[in-house]
Amino acid sequence: MSSLGDLGDRVAAVQMNAELRHAQLEMLSAQCATDRLRLRYSIQDIARHAQRDTLRKAWVAANSLFEYYSSIVKQMPEGEARANSGNLALSEAKILDASERVGRYIREQQERLQPIGEPLNRDQQSAMMPFFSQELLAKVRAVKLDPQRAPYSPLLSEAKTLGVTNASDLMHATSLTFYDVLIFHDEITDRALFHALVHALQFEVLGLERYTELLVRGFVQMRSQAKIPLEVHAHALESGFAKGPAQPFSVEEKVRLWANQGRYSQV
Repeated sequence: MSSLGDLGDRVAAVQMNAELRHAQLEMLSAQCATDRLRLRYSIQDIARHAQRDTLRKAWVAANSLFEYYSSIVKQMPEGEARANSGNLALSEAKILDASERVGRYIREQQERLQPIGEPLNRDQQSAMMPFFSQELLAKVRAVKLDPQRAPYSPLLSEAKTLGVTNASDLMHATSLTFYDVLIFHDEITDRALFHALVHALQFEVLGLERYTELLVRGFVQMRSQAKIPLEVHAHALESGFAKGPAQPFSVEEKVRLWANQGRYSQV
């Protein structure tokens, strides 16, 4: 084993960091594969039905990597290592706590507003059917509320807790999606309906717990709801719909592709 002290040049440091980036990309690939597993199967299913040797090897590999990189952090200058590890632990605790509260708020609003929601009318279903499944279109409920009575973004009350002081874009959403309940402040245009339905489908594919975690993590890192991957993808699909409403595509297929590739967690 060589050290940079022995090699004593910048080339060695460049090579080391290139190899570190390669390792980080390989670990990201493993994380994406694990996310796909998590999306399809519950922890209980995996624990009960997984091949024991395969599960053991996966656990050993993950644990070994954790111990190796933890040992590196411990070798960093003491103040820097303590600050990094403390901030990471604090951030993670805040994120998990906020995710739980956001998920609870979304569920509460869904249960509160679903009874007053209305099914999509025939024209709305006809416009959306080339892009969404009949099952989703039949399940969702639309609610039109005055902005003064409408619930606020679930991230609004969490912004300060998460260290985000400039959250002005949370106040200007034209619609809100609480799982399968779609809230609109103004006229329900086809474009606004499409955008809200994308989020309903993201909820369906990811599940409430995973969706809220991705929402909160993206918000913490990007400091803006508009830049969260969940929102970026919804806007991109909405733009595709607006440019060519006569050219159908499967929104579910595109959402599942992003979920399987781990793109909703890439910021």
